[in-house]
Amino acid sequence: MSNYHVAVLAFPFATHAGLLLGLVQRLAKSLPNVTFTFLSTSKSNSSIFTTNQNYTNIKPFDVHDGVPEGYMLGGGGGGGTEELIGLFFKSAGKNIRNAIAAAEDDSGKNITCVMADAFMWFSCEIAEELGVNWIPVWTSAAGSLSVHFYTDLIREHVGIKGIAGREEEILKFIPGFSELRLGDLPGGVIAGDLKSPFFDMLHKMGKTIGKGTAIPINSFEELDPPIVQDLKSKFNNFLNVGPFNLTSPPLSANIIDTNHCIEWLDNQEPNSVVYIGFGTVATPPPNELKAMAEALEESKIPFLWSIKENFMSHLPKEFMENTGEYGKIVPWAPQVQVLEHSSVGVFINHSGWNSVLESITSGVPIICRPFFGDHHLNSWMVEKVWKIGVKIEGGVFTKSNTMFALDLVLNKNKEELKEQIGMYKELALKAVGPSGSSTQNFKKLVEIITSCE
Repeated sequence: MSNYHVAVLAFPFATHAGLLLGLVQRLAKSLPNVTFTFLSTSKSNSSIFTTNQNYTNIKPFDVHDGVPEGYMLGGGGGGGTEELIGLFFKSAGKNIRNAIAAAEDDSGKNITCVMADAFMWFSCEIAEELGVNWIPVWTSAAGSLSVHFYTDLIREHVGIKGIAGREEEILKFIPGFSELRLGDLPGGVIAGDLKSPFFDMLHKMGKTIGKGTAIPINSFEELDPPIVQDLKSKFNNFLNVGPFNLTSPPLSANIIDTNHCIEWLDNQEPNSVVYIGFGTVATPPPNELKAMAEALEESKIPFLWSIKENFMSHLPKEFMENTGEYGKIVPWAPQVQVLEHSSVGVFINHSGWNSVLESITSGVPIICRPFFGDHHLNSWMVEKVWKIGVKIEGGVFTKSNTMFALDLVLNKNKEELKEQIGMYKELALKAVGPSGSSTQNFKKLVEIITSCE
């Protein structure tokens, strides 16, 4: 077994690399004699490989980020993530092949398996060249993987001339979905510049992923039975091995609560507090932040709001002073511990997949304000399929619709929402238990990795 050597190819943007590393750490613990070479950019690796990295069989290996020397991002005005992704993908094939050859030389072991973030679709070709199994990992939900897999089918039915004015159309032909609102499809399926590097990558990924020897995903089977059943019939070894926040919790889960959030929550009534926290790349615009603040001030509902300091200036001038008795604003909160606190009654977020999973596993209903990517689809599932929260009316915060959503979740529909998300919480905990579906799927993944020499 000591000759096994897995090349792990990360997508070095947003939270992807950290999620993949969490799964690899879990595998490395189960397979102490297998070498895992983790290939990502130096910026990404330095942010996720910390000094308390305890796995001697995981080796970080830096891959060039694709930005040419002396290149001015955004023509000198600073580049956005999309430009960086485009540059990375332009030379990633060559850079990763070179890095794999160097990793084989360094370790003295040939690669026996290629595991990659599913976004790295071209890694399928690399695995084929090496004559080894390819394991693409999907770090989001089964539903978003499904719509990318069925992109060509959706384009055939809907056309690709844009969806302006058609957002409310209901689609009933996508396998695994009873129905889905057209406007809630992720960008790149129908809407947006379909030729952009990122959307082109998503399309190629959807067309390639079926070649995987196994497809591990960050979810649990019991959350999406019809979608899971369909994808199991289309893919080899479609393995729900999550939620990753339960099976391989992030290091941030152990961070000290410097802003005394838990202490403050200890003094609040059960299920009464609104927790507001958006992701690292999604913050509502100033007018929406102001509208939320006005709604919280008028309703006098206790709230804990995690918002970066540079956005605090967008809140009304007297807001902090006026809400000091029942509200707390912090630049950072220990989200996992906050959501697990009994006083939290609702989580307002961007419906990114990590946040949705954290809500489910904590049993806290959600108010969604989607921005991009899979956020809209996740919002649809939260409200219409799982019935564990609501999407903000019209998709943007106003004072009145924020108050309406809060009343719905904390008063009118409180019992049903709490009961429904409580059921999914139990299913998630059972899935990661000793004989649960995610645990069994993980064992299968371990077998596949050690059967490919």
